[in-house]
Amino acid sequence: MGNLKRVMVSLPTSLLKEVDGFVQKGSGNRSEFIREAMKLYLHEKKRQEIREQMRTGYMEMSDINRELADEGITYDALTINFYEKSLAECE
Repeated sequence: MGNLKRVMVSLPTSLLKEVDGFVQKGSGNRSEFIREAMKLYLHEKKRQEIREQMRTGYMEMSDINRELADEGITYDALTINFYEKSLAECE
């Protein structure tokens, strides 16, 4: 990691103790732990943002999709009526 910047972060004592407990169980140090935690947090935030954009898009498209479905049902009904009428005339 060649391009590192040093930052100061203030943490509650209880949180720091919890972090140190995880660091002691594994290999690594506080900095590595915090870097990894920040990466995971940012990844999850991006996923949530994409989900929200998708939800918004689906909501915006719902009226259009409903109209298209209604048009399709209407067209299908007309087609079925036409074929039923044609079949009835053949009998």
